[in-house]
Amino acid sequence: MELEHTDRDEARMIASILAGDTQQYHELIRPYERSVYKMALSLMKDESDAEDVAQEAFLKAFRKLADFRGDAKFSTWLISITLNEARGRLRRKSAVPMESLDQTNEEGGHISPALLRDWREVPSEALERKEIRAILVEAIGNLSPLYREVLLLRDVEELSIEETAAALTITAGTVKVRLHRARMMMQKELAPKLKNANPRKGWFQWL
Repeated sequence: MELEHTDRDEARMIASILAGDTQQYHELIRPYERSVYKMALSLMKDESDAEDVAQEAFLKAFRKLADFRGDAKFSTWLISITLNEARGRLRRKSAVPMESLDQTNEEGGHISPALLRDWREVPSEALERKEIRAILVEAIGNLSPLYREVLLLRDVEELSIEETAAALTITAGTVKVRLHRARMMMQKELAPKLKNANPRKGWFQWL
């Protein structure tokens, strides 16, 4: 998991920063720079916008560091700030409101059984091929922000259900439902594309 660095005493580092050793902040955020940028890029779909989002997220985290209470991991708190910054920019760039679903309906709604196998079972050797990676990136990008966020946090960054819920400020039940729907969307989009990418390799059987 890219966002987890349990071998560091981050509480001590944060205390040191708040006491005036601001240079420690660079060390605090260094392990998360790549993950924050990747998350921003997956949401913004533009390298320049992603860089702006990541930079602003780190600046806001620095300004709000005194508000961090340690109830969640620092990495979870940081990714939450990144998500909020990306959402705000997307809202400002588009006249179309971002999709939202009623949380109660999500948690109590009917969940269709998966028709295909788990999209994450595409073999690692396949992911090394640029064309397959491009198909996966495109499929994730085609998800609405509502589902893309939870898929990225759970299946790419490998946050737990609880950490994902904390980052998105939703319940664990909502995370599970959104994740199920996101995986179904990925399965349905990837099945024909991966099969057609190289039929002799039988990509479809891995979905």
